[in-house]
Amino acid sequence: MVGTGRHQHLNQALLRIPRRAENSARHSVSSTYVEAGSLAALLHSSDHQILYGRRGTGKTHALLHLSDLVGAIGDVAVYVDLRTIGSAGGIHSDSTLPAAERGTRLLIDTIEELHDGLLSVAMEQDVAEPDQLLRGLDRLAESATSVQVVGAVERETTVGGAAESVRSAEVSLSTSPGARATASTRQSLSARSRTLRSGVERHHVMFGPLSRAVRAIVRALEPARLWLLLDEWSSVPRDLQPFLADLLRRAVLPVGGLTVKIAAIERRSQFAAYSGCGEYVGIEVGSDAASSVDLDAFLAFDNSEPQAREFFARLFHNHTSVWLRVKAPPEDAAAFVAECFRRNAFTELVRAAQGVPRDAINIAALAAQHAHDKPIGVSDVRRAARDWYLRDKQTAIATNEPARQALRVLIDEVIGHRRARTFVVDQLTRERAGVIEDLHDARLLHLLRRGIADPNHPGALYDGFAIDYGCYVSLMLDNAKFQMRGRADWINSPNGMPPEGYRIARSAVDLRTLLD
Repeated sequence: MVGTGRHQHLNQALLRIPRRAENSARHSVSSTYVEAGSLAALLHSSDHQILYGRRGTGKTHALLHLSDLVGAIGDVAVYVDLRTIGSAGGIHSDSTLPAAERGTRLLIDTIEELHDGLLSVAMEQDVAEPDQLLRGLDRLAESATSVQVVGAVERETTVGGAAESVRSAEVSLSTSPGARATASTRQSLSARSRTLRSGVERHHVMFGPLSRAVRAIVRALEPARLWLLLDEWSSVPRDLQPFLADLLRRAVLPVGGLTVKIAAIERRSQFAAYSGCGEYVGIEVGSDAASSVDLDAFLAFDNSEPQAREFFARLFHNHTSVWLRVKAPPEDAAAFVAECFRRNAFTELVRAAQGVPRDAINIAALAAQHAHDKPIGVSDVRRAARDWYLRDKQTAIATNEPARQALRVLIDEVIGHRRARTFVVDQLTRERAGVIEDLHDARLLHLLRRGIADPNHPGALYDGFAIDYGCYVSLMLDNAKFQMRGRADWINSPNGMPPEGYRIARSAVDLRTLLD
């Protein structure tokens, strides 16, 4: 029997896990990273890619791990957190300024961040041609911006000149012989001319010289490949994202020897803005950027519970080993789970996480608080999931009234009336409603399966969702009547086929009726 002091130490290790990858010690990022299927191999390809995923799915951790991987083989990685760029005045978010001006300032700030990252490489790492790299960086800085004065021109002119005229007359006086009188007049004119120009200083990015500067930098780094890793894309104002994407398309993506990876939230991203004549500003996903990767899909584990258990067991073991080294850490992930959790408690935690690592870490920390100096049990996990839902997830939509109303009617219909946690919804009505996407983005709904076909109506496609585990368990803990039935469990099954006689169209949630 393991002593209570040992269990307390294990629980404290769970409490110490950083909630965000950027808060972890940089040297520990790769040691704590857990691959989800073939994700690491896919990201390590030289293709330009967009990595999609909701908050907490591990996008930042994946990019930082990729940075370590490419550095280990001699390539050069520049990681840019787009939340940190921008002027102190917040010009990017100032909607009173024209979008073009804000967008240009955003491009300049991004290029400056890239310049600073590459300058650190030149100063701190061994590169093939350091002098050539520094010259390329000078060209990058010079070509990034040019300043123009655009505005009204005022001219102020005073007519005149430096001139003098003299007129004189001589008069003879008859009363005094020989007497003469002279009278003269002088006129003086002064003149000046001045042109006064006034206007607004505006920045202008030239893509041609900028692209040539990037090519020069890549040549200086050869044979190493340059990897540009852009994180937190969705933190950029949505209307400015196409401007930044267009910079990449014109000046960066065509350069050989360079790979761009972008981490973004799909719901909050706009990579292109299209005009009526078929032209566009930005990136066409699948064309300009070779592919996109959905991290949510990787973490769904093909609805395989053993695979999900293995992933999260390794995740907790890797993170807690940092704190357990001095006190005989469990030798592997399975031993950690066996020692830290009671029977079925870890399976319940995996269910509660719904494939989101950050949710799993926060729920495990809260459960460790409840357990204190004992192994974590099922009741601890359920209470923790309820607390996490009420304290974090529910408040995420506090200002989104349509989403709050939609969640309420879904809970009433799916959990209250049907005694289920899963449901299907027609793809067309889902896209029109919009609030389903908001709830999914906030991790209050979880997408289990896309494109479910109705055998009786082949043209209709449905998506299968689950209401968040914390929402369900918060009701179940207060009232036992909310125990789930198993009729809709087919959505979670590997083949995703409904039982015989099950009519999807009749069982789907009718959003138009519920939300009217």
